[in-house]
Amino acid sequence: MQAFPQDWQRALVIVAHPDDPEYGMAAAVAQWVEDGKEVHYLLASHGEAGIATMTPELSGPLRAVEQLNACGQVGVENLTILDHPDGRIEEGVALRRDFARHMRLVKPDVVLTLNHCDHWGPGRWNSADHRAVGRSVLDAVSDADNDWIFPELLDEGLGRHKVRWVGISSPQPTHFVKVSPENIEKAVASLAEHKEYLRALSPEPVETQARRQIEMVTAGGVVAFELYS
Repeated sequence: MQAFPQDWQRALVIVAHPDDPEYGMAAAVAQWVEDGKEVHYLLASHGEAGIATMTPELSGPLRAVEQLNACGQVGVENLTILDHPDGRIEEGVALRRDFARHMRLVKPDVVLTLNHCDHWGPGRWNSADHRAVGRSVLDAVSDADNDWIFPELLDEGLGRHKVRWVGISSPQPTHFVKVSPENIEKAVASLAEHKEYLRALSPEPVETQARRQIEMVTAGGVVAFELYS
């Protein structure tokens, strides 16, 4: 793998649900913030269908608060959550427009998203929401740089914007970000902020679950991405 480029200032992370940034890239985000870079989060949904023992009316607001707290652990100050329905996010024009709009608002040098492929690995099927969001992100990067696909965005005063790189938290990485032990700990704390979600997943202590996941994705002190320019 090659080192992730450093000659940029602003990144936009686009994912489907609360906790998605924490599972794959929080340690890299913490490292970038420490290095003086600006990172924004955009979530397609509130994750309201993610806690089986809690109604969506209660779960959605709770998970949004957990995500806000998670952002605080890694220094992210800009969080936007859209209202696409958790579990039923549809790949297509509406989602692409929302993502392109936010890219034009934020003007990121780098856009980051989760694995959009069918599988995470052998025997690990990826969710419909992750597939829809990831593929729509890739399309929206092109949409954001074209005045005529969504001309209504011009009416909103949002001219086109060109993203320099797209990074995917992927099983087939090409680039790595070196992260410090301190920022790995920030990532553990960030994922552990999703307390109610993690408690619904397993009776194991929240921090145990969070630490195991973060140690898995930061093996060797790096976070890996598949990078496109």
